[in-house]
Amino acid sequence: MARELAISLYLLVFRLVFMFFNLMPLKDKTTFVVTFGDNSKYVFEEMRRQNIQDDVVFLCKGKGLSYFKDHEYIVPVPFESFNVVNWLKSVYHLATSKKIFVDNYFGFLAVTNFREEVECIQLWHATGAVKKFGLEDRSITGRSHRALKRFKAVYKKFDKVVVGSDVMANIFMKAFNVKNENILKTGIPRTDFFFNEDARKKVISKLKLENKQFADNKIILYAPTYRDNELDEFRLKLDIGKMKQELGEDYVLILRLHPAIKKSVDYSELYPGFVFDYSGSDYDINDLLVIADYLITDYSSIPYEFSLLGKPMLFFTYDLEKYSRERGIIEGSFPGPVVKETDTIIELILQNQFDLKIVEDFSKKWNKYSNGASSRNLVNYMFEEDFKEVKHQQAL
Repeated sequence: MARELAISLYLLVFRLVFMFFNLMPLKDKTTFVVTFGDNSKYVFEEMRRQNIQDDVVFLCKGKGLSYFKDHEYIVPVPFESFNVVNWLKSVYHLATSKKIFVDNYFGFLAVTNFREEVECIQLWHATGAVKKFGLEDRSITGRSHRALKRFKAVYKKFDKVVVGSDVMANIFMKAFNVKNENILKTGIPRTDFFFNEDARKKVISKLKLENKQFADNKIILYAPTYRDNELDEFRLKLDIGKMKQELGEDYVLILRLHPAIKKSVDYSELYPGFVFDYSGSDYDINDLLVIADYLITDYSSIPYEFSLLGKPMLFFTYDLEKYSRERGIIEGSFPGPVVKETDTIIELILQNQFDLKIVEDFSKKWNKYSNGASSRNLVNYMFEEDFKEVKHQQAL
């Protein structure tokens, strides 16, 4: 009850300030509201390649702030912070931009009455979906009627939702209660990286130069999803000691844990030469995917991108029944062995007899429109009318 009251009061203030700024003229401005950043970065860089003249603003929170902290051309504005000046700037930019991108659920959308000329595009942070979300998330049944009403009001603001496949389009239509006309099949911008051979080679060379073990051993990447009960008490279920004992001569393990997790153990220090913890590093997850020979994950969306590389993956779902009961699992989400014990993981890696045809079919299904030109496709869609106008003027 107290939480809902606090949210309602915040949104009321947001709505009043937004209404005031909404009286000001719209500008040729694109505003990105981000918590992750990678997709938005690719769109922005494509805008620069095409010499798009729009002003560009990045409103960032959480991981998004650190993601852009060293970017040459992006100065992120902290979003939903306690700094009143930054907060007012954020609302102003949202009220005066013609194009708005969001990469997550943002409650403020429930009270923003955008003008007719404004387009709000959902650039969701995941390429595919293992766990159910939005209106399909089983955990929302415990939320209040007011909360459910707010969720629907937020989803209603999505003029377009970017997808990389037809199957993901169908999931979004159910999760966000949107129609087929709201789906934008341009592909997922950040997947362009996997089609850029020079960019991939550059990252691999850099990582191998930093760590000689990466050049001399097979690399296993463990990247589990975040669980709600792990914020205060995190315990790694993977038996790294046993993995080092059985695999340590020929393999190394890269850890990429969720940034919200606070570890009490330094696994790199505990297992030197075998474990390399990149949980808090500046490397994108995509950088780690291209150097990895094997991926171990669970309910993360990472396999959708990793499948583009055609490499084997394992799913360490030790709590599958519980997770499925509480959140819901989308059928056909695991293109590899589903295991519950570290011993099985070790055995499968040593045998190295994975059915990569399953991975290939999985990629074709989930990455249908992500073919290396996704950023260009999206920017062309965004500024199609502008391009038409320029060509018309040039013809006169």
